[in-house]
Amino acid sequence: MATSLQLSTGPLSDVDAGAVALLVPSDDEGRAAALAAMSEASGVDLGAALAAVDVTGKVGEVARIPVGGRLLIVSGLGEKPDEEVYRRAAATAVRNTPKDTTLAIGVSGDAAVVQAVAEGAGLGAYAYTEHRKKPHDAPTVETVTVVTADAVDEAEDAIARASVVVAAVCAARDMVNCPPGDKRPPALADRMAALVADADVTVRIRDEQELAEGGFGGIIGVGKGSSEPPRLVELTYAPEGATTHVVLVGKGITFDSGGLSLKPWKSMLTMKSDMAGAAGVAATMSALKDMGVTVKVTGLCALAENMPSATAQRPGDVIRHYGGTTVEVLNTDAEGRLVMADALAYGAEMSPDAMIDMATLTGAQVVSLGEDVAAVMGTDEALVQALRDAAETSGEQIWPLPLVERYTETLKSPVADMQNIGKAGHAGTITAGLFLRAFTGDIPWAHLDIAGPSFMEAPNENYLSAGGTGFGVRTLLTYLAGLS
Repeated sequence: MATSLQLSTGPLSDVDAGAVALLVPSDDEGRAAALAAMSEASGVDLGAALAAVDVTGKVGEVARIPVGGRLLIVSGLGEKPDEEVYRRAAATAVRNTPKDTTLAIGVSGDAAVVQAVAEGAGLGAYAYTEHRKKPHDAPTVETVTVVTADAVDEAEDAIARASVVVAAVCAARDMVNCPPGDKRPPALADRMAALVADADVTVRIRDEQELAEGGFGGIIGVGKGSSEPPRLVELTYAPEGATTHVVLVGKGITFDSGGLSLKPWKSMLTMKSDMAGAAGVAATMSALKDMGVTVKVTGLCALAENMPSATAQRPGDVIRHYGGTTVEVLNTDAEGRLVMADALAYGAEMSPDAMIDMATLTGAQVVSLGEDVAAVMGTDEALVQALRDAAETSGEQIWPLPLVERYTETLKSPVADMQNIGKAGHAGTITAGLFLRAFTGDIPWAHLDIAGPSFMEAPNENYLSAGGTGFGVRTLLTYLAGLS
């Protein structure tokens, strides 16, 4: 069930909702001001009630107080909160709301704060329940009303933007959380086409025959071990008058067993998420029209299932990528870069103004930056910085890594132009980036390795439930909207 987001100018005590929430700072004056109107309307000294349960408004604190026949939820903002703190506080309020009800959240701030609160509420209300007989702990908030004391300039637009962003992120989450047997490459390609059906996006899906005839040797090679053939999904958004063109490329390994270089069983448990990059690209494409993006955007989603079988590619095989570069496959579990190489080479042929790829590419990224921060690297400093700025604005975290030129030596092969892995245990995220760079030509390019933040094995304290996070969608939408 998708949660509806709407706006009201209050007062909060008069809004028809099953529960109400206040976001309060930790300083005495600010906390008192935030509580005053609701205290007066309810006849309850809320300041005293919070003091009784030792809640002072610190970040992450929450209190549930029955007031006037409904529940008041107080969520802490701490000192000098930024938009991300507002997102998290709103999500905390949603997660503490009773089931099967509606929530009104009081907000004091500008349009950016209104949007952040709405986003946090919508993202915090997400749950993947398609295969649950009972939803148990899933949030079931039907409607969240963001309530401002006075009309805020552009607040309605802020709510509309938040609704689009939340829908796109949740669409990516749904695709990642979908069981791998239900999203094998042909099925996932059809799902992506359906997702963008009303988004002014044209769709071209290349099947295995077209891929082979077109020279997409990396995608074909990775998909050889599966009984379901690979696909390349090309999504094009071309608004009238667009003068700038951006290509987005997403890794879409619908399940990664490692191929003949088989993973240990425990390492396969989260491998339904190895298509999170492609899910993020498709979800981003679905939101461009409603976000008012005016640049042309092409999304390329390289989909394959990496399975072991008698027909699977072998360590030592040599494949020929789109454009002619040959690669010796030494490890079939370094497959994401093989499908990405084809898509990048094809995208570069379009001569876009910029090309951005997003992939759950390396375990080394998780080791270096953990589950909260993605790695970014690229050939254009301005593009990398623009993505960092977009991530900061949208509440996601990315951190730059260098493309160390000397490490390209580790990718040399004695029998092909390149090999698909570098030195074992040595700068794996960087060498994977260097591998991808070889297929980008002279196009300004940036690479997001989202292996860590794309999937949460357990829910965190804010708006991320266990499973797919939709990481990268907010950053890409913020970046592309900024170009407009």
